[in-house]
Amino acid sequence: GECFPCPLEGCPMMGHYADRFPDKLKRVNQKYFLNTAADPPFTTWRQKVFIKLSGVKKMRGDINLVFHDTEGNTKEYEIASGVLSQDQVYTKYLDVEINPKNTKKIEFLWNKTIFTLLWARLGAEAVNIIHGEDGHR
Repeated sequence: GECFPCPLEGCPMMGHYADRFPDKLKRVNQKYFLNTAADPPFTTWRQKVFIKLSGVKKMRGDINLVFHDTEGNTKEYEIASGVLSQDQVYTKYLDVEINPKNTKKIEFLWNKTIFTLLWARLGAEAVNIIHGEDGHR
């Protein structure tokens, strides 16, 4: 994540997309990126997630995002776990297996622990996602 976001021309990629970065190919000690998933076709897209919570001041639980694509596939990713606070912005880098161009919706989920009060409510005041490939949200 230290080289995020990518430059305007994109992160130099190894393999199939390397020809998109002809100037970078001539450099010595050039860093290249290769994001892979666990399942074929092994493609992932680097995304940076920012979540600002609203609701009760503090509680224990976890926050997940579920990415849905246009073909009915879903992938769930944990963003934070433990003590959650409404005055904190949660940031995480994800290698998402669903192409941002085919993303239909992103679902915000939170699960409270057994010890959390029944009435306690927590929501997302803001969810921002930056795609590493082109810097668009």
